[in-house]
Amino acid sequence: MATASPVLDVTDATFASDVLAASNARVVVVDFWAPWCGPCRVLGPAIERVAASFGDDVLLAKLNTDENPRTAAQYRIQGIPAVKAFRNGQVVSEFTGAIPEPQVRAFFQKLVPSPAERAAREAEALAANDPAAAEARFREALRSAPSNPDAIVGLARILLARGDSTEAGELLERAPGDRRAKALKHRIFLDAFASKHAAEDLAGEARANPRDPRARYRLGVLLAAREQYEPALDELLESVRLDRTFADGAARKAALAVFDILGLDSPVTREYQRRLSSVLF
Repeated sequence: MATASPVLDVTDATFASDVLAASNARVVVVDFWAPWCGPCRVLGPAIERVAASFGDDVLLAKLNTDENPRTAAQYRIQGIPAVKAFRNGQVVSEFTGAIPEPQVRAFFQKLVPSPAERAAREAEALAANDPAAAEARFREALRSAPSNPDAIVGLARILLARGDSTEAGELLERAPGDRRAKALKHRIFLDAFASKHAAEDLAGEARANPRDPRARYRLGVLLAAREQYEPALDELLESVRLDRTFADGAARKAALAVFDILGLDSPVTREYQRRLSSVLF
């Protein structure tokens, strides 16, 4: 176990650097307390023992609310002890009062990565330069946590990069709610479609039959497989406009798959979502 970091006393003047900035590298737990507070004296030793057991994964800071009223007011501290956990400058978890030590430990455990999560993060760092080592670490993580989404997605990416879509597809079924897994499953479909129709002139077919929803759909999927997403969406939306019921709404579903791949925050996604809605409604 890593050596525990010392408890850090923070003030109004140091809070931004010692807590907010520091929380970009690891979780910082702040105990808001005051010398006159009996429950604070009960919680203090317990939270320090628990924090010490987590080593360098968590930094424990203490702020005297009597001496630092500005920060206490900023975080609306009304009752003490008040404990807030910060990650990336934001409060991610909190509790108030002198709760029992087992509950304090449970609070900390939710803040730090599990061994499987840690292994997945280590593997992700290796993936670009040493995919074989990354694969071994991802598989190690999955042996202890078979449903860990980071390990599932990371291993699936490595498998897809070397062309093993069968194992990748089976693996991704274990993370049905993960957006990244969903996007990778779409990628498998697109790659299979492109391979199956590699010898066909789908662009020529669409030019020859511009009012055929099937031809426009097929070209749209091929363009998506080639990562030409905006032209792909143009073709798919045209297929929807021509016949929204074609193949049980295949073009609309393909457009939604492209949105999943691009991400819902993508400007392209937002623009084509608007266009798709105008076609449908």
